[in-house]
Amino acid sequence: MESRTLADQIEDYIKRKLNSSRDGVIELQRQELALRFTCVPSQVTYVLGTRFTLERGYLVESRRGGGGYIRIIRVPLNKDAELKEWLRQSLGDYISQEAAAGLLRRMVEEGLLTRREELLLNAAINRQALPLELPKRDQVRASILKMVVLTLMRRDFPD
Repeated sequence: MESRTLADQIEDYIKRKLNSSRDGVIELQRQELALRFTCVPSQVTYVLGTRFTLERGYLVESRRGGGGYIRIIRVPLNKDAELKEWLRQSLGDYISQEAAAGLLRRMVEEGLLTRREELLLNAAINRQALPLELPKRDQVRASILKMVVLTLMRRDFPD
């Protein structure tokens, strides 16, 4: 059986809450999450900062004091124009391996890539597959992703 880290458990909990919300928006309190998972609030902050990023399709707003809360918004990609703009913003001229993996994971969650395509692309853009110095490696990774993802997004493939 696969071992789940505390960060994985917190992420799964938040995603379940988002999936059950009508509008893809939830409000949580950092302290309540910390109590629920028997951890310090900084662990919750870590999960939010690494697992709920714009590349992965989330906006996180945080309010402190007076019973402060965290608002997490899932940003859907349901129109071609939105998808292309998101890809343009996310890919840019340079992209780190971590940001690229998050982007690909998001595309799988949105049904834009299969899990197999995600695995293949992650292998192709892995730092071991691109034996270049930074920042050249991040630049080549962004170029590869742009071309492959845009090719996969084409709807006119022959059967």
